[in-house]
Amino acid sequence: MAGKFEVFLDSDSRFRFQLTAADGTAMAVSGAFKDKAAVAAGIAAVRECAGTGLVTDLCPAAKAAPTAPAAAAVPGRAQPQQNRGDQRVPAARTHTFVLAKGPRRRLTTPRWT
Repeated sequence: MAGKFEVFLDSDSRFRFQLTAADGTAMAVSGAFKDKAAVAAGIAAVRECAGTGLVTDLCPAAKAAPTAPAAAAVPGRAQPQQNRGDQRVPAARTHTFVLAKGPRRRLTTPRWT
C-alpha cells in the first residue's frame, strides 16, 4: 500500500496535512493553511513536484570513518578495496558514438506531397 495524505486541524485551528507511510509513520508535515481548498492545492503541488524534485545536500561534509587494519580481516568475507587513485574503465568496455557520414539534407518540400 502506498502512503497517504491526512488533513487535520492544528492547535491554532489552522489546516495542515501530513504524508503518512504505509506503516503509519509520519514522513512529512506541511505548513499551516487557512482553508481546505488551500490544503488541497498544497497536496496537489507536493504530488506534482515530489517525483521530480532535486535533492540538495546542505549538511556539512562528514569526516571519513577510520578504516579497520588489514589484520582484522574476516576470512571468507570480501574486504572493501582501498582507494587506488584514478581507476579508468578498460578501453574495450567504453561506449563510442558513431557520427553521421555527412550533414543531414535539408528538405525543400514537405515529405507528404
